[in-house]
Amino acid sequence: MASTIQIRVDDDLKLKSDNLFRELGTDTTTAIRIFLTQAVANNGFPFEIKKTIQNPYIPLSEEDFLNKLALSRKHAEQGKVRDADEVISDMRAKYGI
Repeated sequence: MASTIQIRVDDDLKLKSDNLFRELGTDTTTAIRIFLTQAVANNGFPFEIKKTIQNPYIPLSEEDFLNKLALSRKHAEQGKVRDADEVISDMRAKYGI
């Protein structure tokens, strides 16, 4: 017995995936079967899924820097401060540094 799976996708995504799979010599239905088969064989997604962590050290414009500095001063005036060791520990854990 076979089951039917119905999904809704954006028309543009369907068209692009149909074209891609046709170029690869298959169709979208077969590609979905391959995905499901590999997911079961791998006991999870058959590819890596990860959240990209944005680099916290990207350069800032002078205006952005001054805005962040002003916000920091405002927080300090309100008592919203943290110990530097705690911040460094959090950054090491979060960004693997």
